[in-house]
Amino acid sequence: MKQPEIGCLIHEIRLLMGLTQEELAIIIGVSFPTVNRWENGHTKPSKLAVQQIETLVERLGEKGQKILAKYQ
Repeated sequence: MKQPEIGCLIHEIRLLMGLTQEELAIIIGVSFPTVNRWENGHTKPSKLAVQQIETLVERLGEKGQKILAKYQ
């Protein structure tokens, strides 16, 4: 998945969960600016962060799978 797509995916997941960038950062264990850079397409998440994001998608169930399918 390319960088802009990852940022959009993270943004959609965050909004679906009703979280701010700061709240998502706390859940994943990164800083607020890190989440901001991901969503704005400046950087990609690390492999560990991707695993944590995948866990969040799994928690969302069918809604999360629909969002994920949109970007694959």
